Amino acid sequence: MCTLGKTNIQDLQLGAWQRASQFSLYVSWSSVNSLVILIDEYDVPLTGCLNNKDLFESVRAVMANFYAILKSNDRVLRFAFITGITKFNKASIFFGLNNLYDLSLDVNYGSLLGYTPYEVEKYFSEFLSRAAKKLCRNKDELFTELINRYDGFCFERSASIRFFSPWSLLQFLSSPENGLIDYWFESGGRPSVLIEYLKSHSLRNPEEYGREKTISLSELSGASDIETLSDIGLLTQTRYLTIKSVRFGNTVYLDYPNVEVRTAMAQHYTSCLLNGRTAGEVGAGSIAVVLREDSAESVFHILNRLFLSIDFQGFPVRDEASVRAYVQVYIASAGLNPKIEHHNAHGRSDLEVGVGDRHWVFEFKVVRKGESKEEKLRAWVEQMTSKHYGEQQSGPELKKVVLVYSIEERQFVKLHELVPQP
Repeated sequence: MCTLGKTNIQDLQLGAWQRASQFSLYVSWSSVNSLVILIDEYDVPLTGCLNNKDLFESVRAVMANFYAILKSNDRVLRFAFITGITKFNKASIFFGLNNLYDLSLDVNYGSLLGYTPYEVEKYFSEFLSRAAKKLCRNKDELFTELINRYDGFCFERSASIRFFSPWSLLQFLSSPENGLIDYWFESGGRPSVLIEYLKSHSLRNPEEYGREKTISLSELSGASDIETLSDIGLLTQTRYLTIKSVRFGNTVYLDYPNVEVRTAMAQHYTSCLLNGRTAGEVGAGSIAVVLREDSAESVFHILNRLFLSIDFQGFPVRDEASVRAYVQVYIASAGLNPKIEHHNAHGRSDLEVGVGDRHWVFEFKVVRKGESKEEKLRAWVEQMTSKHYGEQQSGPELKKVVLVYSIEERQFVKLHELVPQP
């Protein structure tokens, strides 16, 4: 559709106008207060041609005419309900429909799009018990895991109502024996607006993955147009990001809603780093297993397979922050939850991640041409020792590792694992 030429667009417009005339005639003959209009994903005709401006404008004109017909015959309308992902400029599409009410951030409708934890416990209690029995889990512990993986979506201005992804939750409850696997990406993680946007835009650098993200409430609630779509706003509208809090009256703090979505975003960023390939395709697909079962040396080698495959023109490694961010998205893409710059009373470590019965603490240092790898390694081994990184953790096996990355060689060149003190 997006490759249509001018002649095809004119034919499309002619057919649309003919159908609009038929619709107008039908509506004009309808009885007062007799018509209910339900429109799902109203924006799909527009988001499917974001990269074809002529077609976009033609489709917008057709849609505007459709809504103008409704406006001119509003006496027959009893009720209209319209859903969509992207809020395009009301003046250019819904011109004249001045009685529309936008529910998007309304607190009264905050739970409209999913199941709240209360609703899940109330209406799906038997299913939860069945799932817990099949997985040999405590019901309350399983519910906590479900909240971490599938809950957390919030799209109302008070940031107080959170809900589950209905698709993911229902898929799990229908087949709990499959475990807590990811469903969201296949059902909602690839909306047409995001796919089309990525054909001509890039999302922020993977270094942004773990950083705090904000947007103004007015920008989030306002309409966009083909030239004004922002990646942060779009990621929120497509549910990759969700509202965590609203502070100072107008500042919205955003984050990934849950483990399932956070993993999907990390997988996207990892694919960007590897120029469209997956970690498995470059021989680095088993990081979770390596962290759970293997040695620090194995981690060293699998990270090098990743970094030697990175698209350095698009994503150069400039400093420790780049190294840390790329390792973070890689580990997160495996469904783990790495924490960067983790604080304790003595300082902050570069990256920490728990997996199985282990807790890993990493320090990443960069060496440039002419600098001594050994001196860098020695200095940061001493710092990790003196700062007691990770030692506040009780129970898991503690694995503390310093890795030195060479800008010149584009790989890790030194490794040191600290032996825990008795």
